[in-house]
Amino acid sequence: MATPNPSIFTSPLEFYAHVLQTSPKSRNPFAGKSIHARILKSGLHLSVFLKNNLMNFYAKTESISDARKVFDEMPVRTMYSWNTILSCYLKQGELDLAHEVFNNIPNRDSVSWTTMIVRYKEMARFENAIKLFVEMVKDRVLPTRFTITSVLASCAAIGDLGVGRKVHSFVIKLGLGRCVHVTNSLLNMYVKCGDENMVKVVFDQMVLKNVSSWNVMISLYTQSGHVDLARAQFELMSVRDIVTWNSMITGYNQHGYDIEALDMFTNMLKESSLKPDKFTLASVLSACANLEMLEHGKQIHAYIIRTEFDASGAVGNALVSCYAKSGGIEIAQKIVQQSGASYLNFIAFTALLDGYIKLGDIGPARRIFDSLRDRDVVAWTAMLVGYEQNGLNNDAVELFRLMVREGPKPNNYTLAAMLSVTSSLASLDHGKQIHAVALRSGQGSSVSVSNALITMYSKAGSINGARRVFDLIHWHQETVSWTSMIIAFAQHGLGEEAIQLFETMLALGIMPDHITYVGVLSACIHVGLVEKGKKYYNLMKNVHKIEPTPSHYSCMVDLFGRAGLLQEAYDFIENMPNEPDVEAWGSLLSSCRVYKNIELGKIAAERFLLIEPNNSGAYSALANLYSACGKWDDAAKIRKSMKDGGIKKNQGISWVQIQNKVHCFGVEDALHPRKDAIYNMMAKIWEEIKKRGFVPDTESVLHDLEDEVKEQILRHHSEKLAIAFGLISTPENTTLRIMKNLRVCNDCHSAIKFISKLVGREIIVRDATRFHHFKDGLCSCRDYW
Repeated sequence: MATPNPSIFTSPLEFYAHVLQTSPKSRNPFAGKSIHARILKSGLHLSVFLKNNLMNFYAKTESISDARKVFDEMPVRTMYSWNTILSCYLKQGELDLAHEVFNNIPNRDSVSWTTMIVRYKEMARFENAIKLFVEMVKDRVLPTRFTITSVLASCAAIGDLGVGRKVHSFVIKLGLGRCVHVTNSLLNMYVKCGDENMVKVVFDQMVLKNVSSWNVMISLYTQSGHVDLARAQFELMSVRDIVTWNSMITGYNQHGYDIEALDMFTNMLKESSLKPDKFTLASVLSACANLEMLEHGKQIHAYIIRTEFDASGAVGNALVSCYAKSGGIEIAQKIVQQSGASYLNFIAFTALLDGYIKLGDIGPARRIFDSLRDRDVVAWTAMLVGYEQNGLNNDAVELFRLMVREGPKPNNYTLAAMLSVTSSLASLDHGKQIHAVALRSGQGSSVSVSNALITMYSKAGSINGARRVFDLIHWHQETVSWTSMIIAFAQHGLGEEAIQLFETMLALGIMPDHITYVGVLSACIHVGLVEKGKKYYNLMKNVHKIEPTPSHYSCMVDLFGRAGLLQEAYDFIENMPNEPDVEAWGSLLSSCRVYKNIELGKIAAERFLLIEPNNSGAYSALANLYSACGKWDDAAKIRKSMKDGGIKKNQGISWVQIQNKVHCFGVEDALHPRKDAIYNMMAKIWEEIKKRGFVPDTESVLHDLEDEVKEQILRHHSEKLAIAFGLISTPENTTLRIMKNLRVCNDCHSAIKFISKLVGREIIVRDATRFHHFKDGLCSCRDYW
């Protein structure tokens, strides 16, 4: 910068002031230092005007110590002097020194207060900014528009509506309603604090409105889901910026109006000269992903390549999500390989995960997970859920163990997902370990975790464990928790307890939902309370106005059928307002087999097979019905038709978990490495229980065989083999927990009652419909299942 000619100034003081004011702009700090020296030589160092300019120069060139030295040497200080050194400290983040200066200012003016408030707001110390504003008002210093906008921004940031309204009163008193920046700040504050009515009042009263004002209204409506009102505001605007278009596109996308989002994007390209930014492209790609519009996604990808748009961050994640959700998983994988997986966010990673799950190949998702740079708790949880959804429960358990050792602290979603895994495994030991992790991490009292714990303990056969968890959280009076416990009671045959809990729930005013009613109807089914079941079904429809679902209809059919009221069950199906599904016909068919009603059974099977022609369960149930009634030829025809049609019967399998290893058994199973010991144990048990009065139920073998052969088959049913293995593999008095994929037969049910008394153990069997707790020769179902 050329030094100006001193002759053009009226005095040296004016010349020196000019150089000091222009030196920081030219980034020439030496010019200012030189002038400082000349001021001292010329004897002008006592000039307050020059001292202020010197201090301002040092402040702008970040020479804080020099600025403070000038300040300390000033014999007389003006408000400008105080505010300059205050601003200097605040810009450098020296809050303690700034406070010291601020507290020593003799008569603080609006600049002093505003300087402090603005800096606090910029540092996100919003409470301090608001507190200082309150003190400013008490000190009777009038705020400026800069004070007002900063305080309103602070109120918006922390949702302090009370102070925000008081600031609004100052806006009115000071006549700042015509200042568009102030009124926009008011709009923003009311939006962030959730007062929609005042947003509309302020907007309608605004004398001047700019694009930002309209954008606030559009944002308000889109965030609250009123996209139609947002569109109305959009149409009224004469000038729109990229924020306007993005608000509409994103609003449509976030509220499920993806077609409208794409139409808005098309209009933007046609009607304006604006270029899409990263927010536009991310939202449009998200809309394509939701609609699974692969070709549209490819077109936007082509635009990104053509314009050399930066496809990292949000846009890159949106591209990956779009391809993964739209069937282009290979392209998504290439994008990840080219850009690196470290930038992937949760949404993109989850989309990839879902894509691989659809292909039945979760291996690539795990490799991407392993390569993620910042694997937060959300990524870990997504991977765990992916394993769970793909049925890879053991992999989920191993990954969770790794997470506990090396990963982030599990949150309530992680723990709930893992408890779902252990529920599928029916592994009480694993479930207890996760319960311990939940307690250590402070998530044990979370409603979602507690509900998952109730389900886990229930499915693992520990109804007392489920009850203990419920007793700790029932005071929440949260519908899902009460429903989970009602279902748990029902599954364990504790129908009276389930009904009593349901009645307590109603008395407390906790509203049941459709799942609650499935639970309470199931409770009535398992204890044969037909009249109570009818009462609750009518209560659901007529009082709580819950429209019955197929599950409710199936429950009612099952309720009548298990009680032997087969005609009533059939009439109920015929009078259903909706077309009966396989659940309803399957329930009737199962009951017909139990009560040997061939005519209704044939009708139920025919209607069932019209819906699902290749369902092996319907064929097997009908064949078993014929066999139970001694119609062996008819049963053989059904089995032959199954064979000719390539329809395979579901094989009965039972399993037991011993020391974290699951052992599976089928009928006449000869594959287990300890088969000889298992068969020897079963032979001993069989002879002992027969001595105690057990009579094999040969009718449970639905084939035309000799009784001796039938008895041998019965002795080697899968659940009996699992029990024999459990007895030789666990210490005495240990509770055995056996799982079975089909309904337990009459013979096994009777035999296990005798076995429980013989060995002095509780044996818990979970079959396809419920739990049976065998102890001291009795079963919790009271022989009604």
